[in-house]
Amino acid sequence: MTILATENLSMRFGGLRALDGVSIAIPERCVFSIIGPNGAGKTTLFNMISGIYTPRDGRVLLAGEDVTGLKPERLARRGLSRTFQNLQIFFRMTAIENVMVGRYRHERTGIIADLIHLPMVGRQNRETRELAQAALNRVGLAAIAEQSAGSLAYGDLKRLEIARALASEPKVLLLDEPAAGCNPVETASLEGVIRDIAAGGVTVVLVEHDMRLVMNVSDRIHVLANGATLAEGSAEEVRTNQAVIEAYLGVHGSRRDSRAVH
Repeated sequence: MTILATENLSMRFGGLRALDGVSIAIPERCVFSIIGPNGAGKTTLFNMISGIYTPRDGRVLLAGEDVTGLKPERLARRGLSRTFQNLQIFFRMTAIENVMVGRYRHERTGIIADLIHLPMVGRQNRETRELAQAALNRVGLAAIAEQSAGSLAYGDLKRLEIARALASEPKVLLLDEPAAGCNPVETASLEGVIRDIAAGGVTVVLVEHDMRLVMNVSDRIHVLANGATLAEGSAEEVRTNQAVIEAYLGVHGSRRDSRAVH
């Protein structure tokens, strides 16, 4: 079943055509990567899918429902969550408190109930903490739940953002450059996290420049160039596609990434 799709998405910024008729269809429970050189339209596509931009033309479909132009909070309630390339962490809060914030769409009590300390508030808080801990477990951060986020290593912070997104119980998780700024050890850890998330039933859509990571984790790869689709296929098909090699990977990159997946 197709869980997320775009149909002929287009976007202009003044006279600049940022995206031109891009269509994708993403199956459930897979890792689907979107790659391309700088300026290819990857971030614009992500921003339209996640409700930050409204496309000039085309549609976004989530589980078959037209969600074009819905705000991010409404998309979250329908099962779509996103991380960003730049860290969006509450550094003065603990790791588990950061993840608990991601449970907001499931909260059933309001400010009045909190103020008068209704018993249901305590039950909800305990449930939220338990589920936040489970999300930390999924990304390998169980041991640092009570540590201040400001004390964590950079790679742990990237995984913390993924845990917070998972806390909303998404059907689809958009990861925007999760390996940006990470060292090879941190990136290898992310590979395992991404595989485990998809194996657990969440569809992962990945925008990433680290070709080793992309080639190792992706079930399908969609290549953009100059705002349009250049190619789509498996890692092997994309890696050996001459148009992709010329537009993005380059001969040296193609050889390097061929070694990366063997």
